[in-house]
Amino acid sequence: MIAEKHPAATAEKHPHTAISAGGLLIALGIIYGDIGTSPLYVMTAILKSARVPGLIEPSLILGAISCVVWTLTLQTTVKYVIITLNADNNGEGGIFSLYSLVRRRGAWLAAVAIVGGAALLADGVITPPISVSSAVEGLRAVYPDIPTVPIVIGIIAGLFLLQSFGTQIVGKAFGPIMLLWFGMLAVLGGSWVVQNPVILKALNPVYAYDLLVKYPGGFWLLGSVFLCTTGAEALYSDLGHCGKGNIRISWVFVKSALLLNYFGQGAWLLAHQGQQLGTRNPFYELMPPWFLLIGIGVATVAAIIASQALITGSFTLVAEAIRLNMWPKVKLNYPTDVKGQLYVPSMNRLLLLGCIGVVLYFRESANMEAAYGLAITLTMLMTTVLLTMWLRVKRVNPVLIGLFVLVYGAIEGSFLVANLIKFPHGGWVSLAIGGVLMGVMYVWLRAHFIKRRLTDFVKIAPYVDKLQELSDDETVPKYATHLVFMSSAERNSEIEQKIMYSIFQKRPKRADIYWFVHVENTDQPYTMEYKVTEQAANDVLRITFRLGFRVPQRINLYFRKVIEDLVRNKEVDITSRYESLNKQQVTGDFRFVVLEKYLSVENDLPTMEKMVMQAYFYIRQFIPSEDQYFGLDTSSVKVEKVPLIIAPAQNVTLTRIT
Repeated sequence: MIAEKHPAATAEKHPHTAISAGGLLIALGIIYGDIGTSPLYVMTAILKSARVPGLIEPSLILGAISCVVWTLTLQTTVKYVIITLNADNNGEGGIFSLYSLVRRRGAWLAAVAIVGGAALLADGVITPPISVSSAVEGLRAVYPDIPTVPIVIGIIAGLFLLQSFGTQIVGKAFGPIMLLWFGMLAVLGGSWVVQNPVILKALNPVYAYDLLVKYPGGFWLLGSVFLCTTGAEALYSDLGHCGKGNIRISWVFVKSALLLNYFGQGAWLLAHQGQQLGTRNPFYELMPPWFLLIGIGVATVAAIIASQALITGSFTLVAEAIRLNMWPKVKLNYPTDVKGQLYVPSMNRLLLLGCIGVVLYFRESANMEAAYGLAITLTMLMTTVLLTMWLRVKRVNPVLIGLFVLVYGAIEGSFLVANLIKFPHGGWVSLAIGGVLMGVMYVWLRAHFIKRRLTDFVKIAPYVDKLQELSDDETVPKYATHLVFMSSAERNSEIEQKIMYSIFQKRPKRADIYWFVHVENTDQPYTMEYKVTEQAANDVLRITFRLGFRVPQRINLYFRKVIEDLVRNKEVDITSRYESLNKQQVTGDFRFVVLEKYLSVENDLPTMEKMVMQAYFYIRQFIPSEDQYFGLDTSSVKVEKVPLIIAPAQNVTLTRIT
C-alpha cells in the first residue's frame, strides 16, 4: 500500500490572503460589488414603499437612515465581519463550506444548506438586472426618453458571453475601479452632509425605533431597508479569495463610504422635505450636473462588477454543491490558471436566460426591488442556523449562543416577515426560482443516498484470481492493455457488482492491468491526496483520490501523475505486453470505462422514492455523462449503460399452461 500527497497539496493554498495593500485592493474588487451598489436603489425603494409613496417626510428619512446604519452595523459588521468570518474551513467560507464543518451534527442540516444555497443562487438571478438597471436608468436625468431595457439586456448578455474567457485580465482592474467608486460615494455623500449636518441625528437608534413602531406601516419598510445588506453573504463566501484580515480592514473603508453616501442622500431628501420624489433618484441628485454622465458611467461599471462577483460566486457555489452530491455533475471549465476561477457553461446559460427574463418581466429597477431581498433573507437565516451549530461544535458558552440566536433570529425573522409583503408584487419570482433550485438539489441528494444505500457492492478478493485468469486467456480478444473503471465503492476491499458483471459477462473485457479509481470528496477545500492499494501485483490496482470540495475533478491529469510516480518507483510496469510493442518499450494503451445507470422497469419502489428517482433520471437526460465531469479523455472512454434495479419487484406469480 502506498499513500502519498499530490505535490499541489503542499502548495500555497490561499494567495492574496495576507494583509497587504494588494490584498485590500483585491478585496475591494471581489467582495463589495453587491453591497457597494445598494445606494443606487435603497432610498428610492424605501420612499416608494412609504404610507404616501414618494412623499419626503422628515420622520421617514431620519428613521430610514437610522435603520440602514444599524442594519449595516448589526447584520453586516457584527454578524458577518466579526463573527461569521471566524467559521472558516481551512481558509474558505460560504454556506457550503460552513455546512461541511457541521454536517456530521445531523442529517437535517443538509436541508438547511440546500435552502440557503438555492436562495443564494436565486439571488444571483436578480442582482445583475437590478444593479445594471439602477445604474443605466440614471441616463434618464439627461435623456428622459431613452429606452433602458435594450441597453440593460445588451450589457448583461455581453457580461455572460465573456465568462468563458475567464476574468483574469478584467479582474485586475476591479480593485482600482471599486476604490474609485467608494471614493465617489464618500465625496458625494460627504458634500451634502456638510450642507445639512442635521441628518447625523440618524445615528441615534431611537429614530429607527420610532419608524418601526410609531410610523404607520413602518415595520413593513424593513423589506426595503434590508436591501442595504443583501451583499453581506458575499463577505463570507469570498473569504478564501481575500482572507479575513483584508476583509475586516477594507470593510472599515467600505462601510464609512456607504454611510457617508446614505447620510448624503438623507441630507438631500431633508432639504426637499414635503416634496414628491417622483422619478428622481436621490443617489443621482447628489451629483452636480457637470458630473452626472461621469457618475452614471462609474455607477454602470460598478454594477457590472457587482454582477460579475455574483456570477463567479454562483459558479463556485455550484461546483461545491456538485462535490457535496447536491447538484448534477455538469461540466466545469477552468479558463485560466487563477486559483478558484472556474466557468460552468450550463449555469452560465441558465443565469443569462434568468436575468434576461427578469429584465423583460419587470422592465424597471423599481419593479425589481419587490422581487429582491426575499430569497437572500432565507440564505441569511440558514447561515444563522449553521453558524449556531458551529458555535456549539466550538464549545462556545451556551449563554452567548442563546444570545446570538435570540438577536439574529429576531432581526432576520423580522426582515423575512417584512419581505413577505413583496410576494404578490414580484417576490414570488425569486422564491419560484429558489424553489426550482431547491427541488433539483433535494432530488439529487436524496437519489444519491438511495443509490448508495441499495447499490450492490461485493468483495473484490474472490474476483482477483478470476481477473488474472481472464488477463492470461488469449482466446479472449484483448480489450485494452490498461483498463480503468471509475468506482463508487468507498472501501478498498469492495467493488460494485455491476463492474464485475461488465468485465466478465456483458462483454468479457480482457486487459493486462485492471485499475479501479475511486474519488472521495473531503470536507476540507483543497485536499489533494491519493492512495494506491495493490490487489494483485502488477495486475489489479485500486487508486483512491481524496480531493477537497474546491479542487477541480481533473481525474485524467491526476491519474497520469500517479502512473508517473508508480513507474518512477518501479511499482508497476506500464509497457505494452504485445510482444512486438514490448520490444520497442511502447507504453500500453489506457481505456476508461464509466458505467452510466438507468432506471430499470423491474422496480417496486415506495411512491416517494419512485418519484425522486424518476425526477433524477429525467434531469440526467439534459446533462453530460460523468466522463466529462471527471475530465477524462473522451477518445479513450467507454460509457456503458447498466440497469439500476434498486428494488426488484417481489411476489411475481407465473402459471404455466399447456
